Amino acid sequence: MSDDTEEVLSGVGPRLKGLRLQRNKTLAEMSEETGISASTLSRLDSGQRRPNLELLLPLARAYSVPLDELVGAPATGDPRIHLRPVIRNGQTILPLSKGAGGVQAFKHLLPGGPTLPQPEPKVHEGYEWMYVLRGQLRVVLGARDFVLKQGEAAEFDTRTPHWFGRATTDSVEFLTLFGPQGERVHVRAAPAR
Repeated sequence: MSDDTEEVLSGVGPRLKGLRLQRNKTLAEMSEETGISASTLSRLDSGQRRPNLELLLPLARAYSVPLDELVGAPATGDPRIHLRPVIRNGQTILPLSKGAGGVQAFKHLLPGGPTLPQPEPKVHEGYEWMYVLRGQLRVVLGARDFVLKQGEAAEFDTRTPHWFGRATTDSVEFLTLFGPQGERVHVRAAPAR
């Protein structure tokens, strides 16, 4: 085995342990989430067990990180971002940030259609900020029902029942920043002169 490969593999354990601790997960919780025994996870964390794809793939999924980031693969020098869209409830969601934890950024695309969607408010932990790039976005937030137009933004605690969808039959594009409970988005602008 080459020295480069040995160096990459020896760095996996500390990265795995760091990710687990950063997310406040126990070995038992990670074992339940990945199906990998707690003892195997412990040996991986400490570097006593050599990582293989069978172990790394479920861990990369559980930590929401690309496999090359998990193993610390050398950078390719290619600055392009390869977005992997997710289609959920008829909308396309493009993750714009990597990793889990902290504030995450997303671009949402709601396709146009002949009928308007009906609100189905949901609640969950977190704090959300949204900004409309194109179109009109209907936002239901508790008892409030309003429309955000291009260039408008809103922020709210996601423990408040909320829903958003098209306000017209036209498509809508908007950005969201989502963070854990207690983390708020702070938008700063230069002072007026």
